[in-house]
Amino acid sequence: MTDQTSGTESRTPLVPPSRRAPRKRRRGLKITLSIVLVLLLAAGGTVYWLYSKLDGNIKGVDINKALGDDRPEKLPTSGQNLLVLGSDSRAGAENKELGGGGSVSGARSDTAMVVHIPEGRKRAVAVSIPRDTLVTRPECTKPDGSTLPSAKRAMFNGVYSLAGPACVVKTVEKMSGVRIDHYLEINFAGFKDLVDAIGGVTVDVPQDINDKSSGLNLTAGPHKLNGTESLAYVRTRHGIGDGSDLGRIGLQQQFLLALLSEVKSQDLLSSPTNSYKIANSATKSLTTDSGLASLKSLAEFGRSMDGVDPSTMETIMLPVAYDKQDPNRVVAAQPQAGDLWKAIRKDGTIPESAKKSPATGG
Repeated sequence: MTDQTSGTESRTPLVPPSRRAPRKRRRGLKITLSIVLVLLLAAGGTVYWLYSKLDGNIKGVDINKALGDDRPEKLPTSGQNLLVLGSDSRAGAENKELGGGGSVSGARSDTAMVVHIPEGRKRAVAVSIPRDTLVTRPECTKPDGSTLPSAKRAMFNGVYSLAGPACVVKTVEKMSGVRIDHYLEINFAGFKDLVDAIGGVTVDVPQDINDKSSGLNLTAGPHKLNGTESLAYVRTRHGIGDGSDLGRIGLQQQFLLALLSEVKSQDLLSSPTNSYKIANSATKSLTTDSGLASLKSLAEFGRSMDGVDPSTMETIMLPVAYDKQDPNRVVAAQPQAGDLWKAIRKDGTIPESAKKSPATGG
C-alpha cells in the first residue's frame, strides 16, 4: 500500500497487534549514536601515518551549500547539534545480504537521532525521531537539481529516499527550529563491521526475544553480541513490546549505552592498532557533512568529546501521539515536543514533562 501524501511505501502499524491488520515485515537499518561517538573517539587516537587511507574512506555532503541561508540561528553558546542517520541501503553485496536481500530498492533513513552536546561537552542528549512520524516536508532541491515540492503529512523516513540527506536536515530544522551543525550517516555493513572491530557488545536483554523474521533468539539476561547479532537486535520489533517501531527505539537506546560502556571498559583508545581497526571499519561506510569529511576534522571533534561519559548521557524519544486520522502513524505531541526542542535551542535543561510520550509503543 502507498502513502498518498508522501509517496512512500506504507510501513508496519504502530498500534497493538489486536487493533491492526497484518502488514509486510519492515526491514531497515537501526543504529544509534554509539556508532558516531565510537568513530569520533577512535579517530582521535589513530596514528597519522595511516591518515591517507582513512581520510579517503569518508564521503562528504555539502549541507550548508544545499540549504543556503533559510535556516535556524546557531546556538549562542559552543553547544553542538548532530543529525545521525542509519541508512537501509542495499547497495553493495554486504549491505544487500545484511538487509535480507529481497526487492527493496533505494534507501531510507530508518534511524534518526538529533544529538545535542551542550556547552562544555561533558554530557549529551540523543533524541530519537520515530520513522513513521508525519511531518510537514519543506520544499527541497533533489541531488539531480530538480525541485521536490513541500508536502503536509509526509512520513519522515520517506524524505531521504525522495530528496537525499540535505532535505532530511532541512525537514528536521523546520520541525524543531534547531540548527543542525553536523550530519553523519552509516549503513548496514558499517554497523556490523564496527561492532566486530570492537570485539562485540554485551547487552542485558530485558525479556526473551524470539523473532522469526530476523532469526534472533535470545533469553532474558546478559549476552555478548557480535556485529550480525547486534544488527538484528537493534532492528528487531516482532520479538519485543507491541511489535511497533516505537518499542524498538528502546532497544536502540539501550544498545547505545552498552556500546559506549564497552569502549570505556576496554580502553580501546590507548591502542593505536585497535583505534585504526575501528576507524577503518566505520569510515568505509560513513557519510558526513563536508565540515567533518576528513580524518583531521573527525579527530578534532572527537577530542572535544572526551568528557562525554555513558553514565551522563540521556536518551529520549521525541514525544509523539497516535495520529487521529491514521493510528498507524504518529505526530509530534504538544506541548511536550515543543518544550523539548525549545530546551535544545537554548542549550538548557530539558523538563521532565517534555520527555513523556503519549504513544509509547509498549
